[in-house]
Amino acid sequence: MSKQEVNDRHVIWSNMNLEVDDWRDGYKEFLEINELDDDPNDENKLYEYMVETNDEYLSDERVNLNIQFSQPIIVIGDIGRWNGRVTGYKMIDSGNIKDCLYSDTDYTEWYVDKYGDLRAEAVHHDGTNHYLYRVFKDGVTDTQIENLQDKIYNGKATRADITRVTKRLGDEIASVYGFDISKQRQTGEQAR
Repeated sequence: MSKQEVNDRHVIWSNMNLEVDDWRDGYKEFLEINELDDDPNDENKLYEYMVETNDEYLSDERVNLNIQFSQPIIVIGDIGRWNGRVTGYKMIDSGNIKDCLYSDTDYTEWYVDKYGDLRAEAVHHDGTNHYLYRVFKDGVTDTQIENLQDKIYNGKATRADITRVTKRLGDEIASVYGFDISKQRQTGEQAR
């Protein structure tokens, strides 16, 4: 990934590329505050602290992103499998952004891209999955939802198909964290 691509994303949470050295001072402070006699140089305990604390941060992000929509959210996936890549989708019927922040993969990073889309990269033993999260627009019919699902399932969905019946989540996320994203027209979002 290029440096520009990294700068074009606002990371919500990640457990990719965690470095124990970045957590060393925090671990020492944790031991002191809690008056624990553990060895601050114990690499295994430091690693445990890093993982557990980072996981707690994910719980915090779910609280921050408790944003309810009136429509369901669709997750459009480009799935890396042992036998190649496939497309698919999953529905988040709750319509709440916090429910997007769950994964059963080894490593995950959720971020808002420069176009205002919530996305994730999820690494597992067979490869990497790429997810796009979109909420259905108010007034979309069940038939329109089913048509998009069919196109995704058959690998024929275009960016225009997706933006016709869904909208990005980044605007609401950006308002929580206070970052700016480009202001594109919601009905004619730029294809990428």
